[in-house]
Amino acid sequence: MRVVIQRTIQRTVKVDQRIVAAQSGPGLLLLLGIGKNDDEDTVTQLARKVANLRIFADDNGKMNLSILDVKGSAIVVSQFTLFADTKRGNRPSFIEAGEPEKARILVELFVKKLQSFGIETQQGEFAADMEVSLINDGPVTIWIEM
Repeated sequence: MRVVIQRTIQRTVKVDQRIVAAQSGPGLLLLLGIGKNDDEDTVTQLARKVANLRIFADDNGKMNLSILDVKGSAIVVSQFTLFADTKRGNRPSFIEAGEPEKARILVELFVKKLQSFGIETQQGEFAADMEVSLINDGPVTIWIEM
């Protein structure tokens, strides 16, 4: 699994001009890629890591607080392109990306895991052409691979 974490103060996902997810206030936009070897254990580990990642500022301005500490929310956007292999040629290969049905199940599980921690979590629409907008806070952008 791969996730690009963006600390935000506003995030929105649209499909066909229809808003499918929108949040404001402290939170995260999570671009989530599922690999062909990922499973429920990987989802659990990554959700725990994201929930406890201390990337929000404390009273002294240091990144010392998690999304749980700031009572923030999150939007998860499935993004198989995080598994693009561009080593050969100019057209990316996605051979390492998870099969769509498996990926759909694991993305849903990831959302449920975050919700189980008490994080208000919405998601984009799987396999849709989405417009994702955000106001990045910091900016803080972190990439994690498990």
